[in-house]
Amino acid sequence: MSEKDKKNHPGADVGTAADMEQVMRKYDRESATRIWEGVPKTVVSVVMALFSLYCIWSTLRCTWDMPIRLSSFLGLIIVMGYLTYPARKDHVTPNSMPWYDVVLMLLGAGSFFYYCINYKSLVMVITSAAKINPASENAIPGAWFYLAIGVVAILCLAELCRRCVGLPILCVVGVLLVYTFASGQNLARVIYTLFYDTSGVMATPIQVCAKFIAVFIIFGAFLERTGISNFFIDLANSLAGSTSGGPAKVAVISSALCGMVSGSSVGNTVTTGSVTIPMMKRTGYLGEFAGAVEAAASTGGQIMPPIMGAAAFLMAQYMDTTYANVALKAILPAMLYFTGIFLAVHLEARRLNLKGIPRDQLPKFSLLIRSIYLLSPLVVLVWMVSTGARTLQYSASIAILLAILVSLPHFFMDSRTQHSEGVAAHFVKDTASMIVSSLEAGGRSCITVAVACSMAGMVTGCITVTGLASKLINAVVNISGMIPFPPVSLFIALFLTMLCCIILGMGVPTTANYCIMASTCAPILIQLGIGKIPAHFFVFYFGIVADITPPVALAAYAGSAIAKSDPMKTGINATKLAIAAFIVPYIFAYSPEMLFVDVTSIFQVVQIVISALLGIFGVAAALNGFLFCPIPKPLRFALVIAGLAMMVPGFATDVVGLAALAAVLAYQKTMAKRNSKPA
Repeated sequence: MSEKDKKNHPGADVGTAADMEQVMRKYDRESATRIWEGVPKTVVSVVMALFSLYCIWSTLRCTWDMPIRLSSFLGLIIVMGYLTYPARKDHVTPNSMPWYDVVLMLLGAGSFFYYCINYKSLVMVITSAAKINPASENAIPGAWFYLAIGVVAILCLAELCRRCVGLPILCVVGVLLVYTFASGQNLARVIYTLFYDTSGVMATPIQVCAKFIAVFIIFGAFLERTGISNFFIDLANSLAGSTSGGPAKVAVISSALCGMVSGSSVGNTVTTGSVTIPMMKRTGYLGEFAGAVEAAASTGGQIMPPIMGAAAFLMAQYMDTTYANVALKAILPAMLYFTGIFLAVHLEARRLNLKGIPRDQLPKFSLLIRSIYLLSPLVVLVWMVSTGARTLQYSASIAILLAILVSLPHFFMDSRTQHSEGVAAHFVKDTASMIVSSLEAGGRSCITVAVACSMAGMVTGCITVTGLASKLINAVVNISGMIPFPPVSLFIALFLTMLCCIILGMGVPTTANYCIMASTCAPILIQLGIGKIPAHFFVFYFGIVADITPPVALAAYAGSAIAKSDPMKTGINATKLAIAAFIVPYIFAYSPEMLFVDVTSIFQVVQIVISALLGIFGVAAALNGFLFCPIPKPLRFALVIAGLAMMVPGFATDVVGLAALAAVLAYQKTMAKRNSKPA
């Protein structure tokens, strides 16, 4: 098809369902896996499922010492990781695992299992770095052996990180290790800190992963198999599909709902984008815009309460607050994010005069109500955690059982429809298959998160052993302190922290992403005087938007692959659509009232919400350049100023911003009427 034909038929050049696996393998490292068939596939599936059962048991009933739990957890992760991820993405030979992968798997897992089995004796003899330093006079017998175990374990873990997470975080760890050795630390000191101590690989991130994240990932796998994703898409179609530019609005709503439980911006982009992006292109949106809408909305699903890609539960742990408090404070920023995207697609549809989907082609809302029970596991989980009725782990386990129960009617109806005889036997078989496949998917999804969390622990360990944290804080303070005006110097400090978050967050899953940010970047802001809650929200937001920020914008690139559009243009459009995610964190860093911190009355809450929503409307209109008619550049600048003024909490800024916004709207309305009159 020629370029001219493509422009005349925007929906003609769209990726098909057959392309989805290829897109995932290219842009999502978690999908670039080995191919197992027959008996080997069954064995690997059983290993994954048993690992999920082990995670559920260990979070509920295990009384082992934490180092024993963590070393056994990481040993199993290495086994599953090397069984799943090849050395190269193009490794597609079925039932093939090179000898060197077998060696790496056995050496890496063996090192962690050795630590697990001999922990009681090791903790008595390895009390300092000098004990495993063969050159030290205090070295214990077999110091070389213990040193080698630590080196092998860390190298095998790093290689697995390269395969399943990617190079960005590995490069950060590598640079920090070089700095650690350059600062005068010897190999024994580094290995002791990173492997034998609890301030390295087994630091807080992997502890949180083993205790909380794993069971929530398994819950997400069960929830997906209840059909909740299809329910969200049908619900969004029913609500917004028939409006102007409906498919784009469907993408925004469905991706917000699906993304909050998926924990993967790229995975959500491909899953919902395979449906919404072709619909958007057929409606008339350009490919670069359609792919950007899906990428921005899917990435925003990670900041959408109440689940936030499971990060909400972790934030409660890191910030020493309740889960309900975290979900409450996340509401307004998430509203602003999705309102900005929704307004942008609406204004684009108005500018292009796009129509929606005919009502008779959309799901009936009344029929969807019958499937509302699919939300019950999510509702029960949120209720149990927010009220403190049960612990996080216990609540997730109950939600898993409930997810199995709500899926039973679906499997029973399928068995009745597809089989005239032996309905009960097929029903039991399908249900058992669903449980095993969910456990397998949960175990598989844990690999990447656990490896990323272990790398986050290594980052923390290097920073601790070198004292780099205080040096980074001093460097940020000194650079920002070059400006004598405090608000400007704070802005520079926030900007530098934002860059760090975007770099560290490239291609990292949501939960591991937040663990990294909470361990490395949040302490910098807290030392600079930012409150704990705004600091953690700030680093979380900018870690998440790394997936749509060029040049490494994996979610945007995945969307462009489906839309057959230019990847860089798609990434730039996604960044423009997600402008709220780049503005709002700065606002609540300066004014924590946006997170409902130190808010004293309901009237103040209402004022903040209404003014912030009007403000994001002004910014979205300015970026789109169209309201009632095309907006001249001076008025677009005025809209940006008015929008930002209204987004900053405060009566004076609200009045100024509202007056400017009303003036621009009145002028636009007058010009639109004047232009519509015949000459």
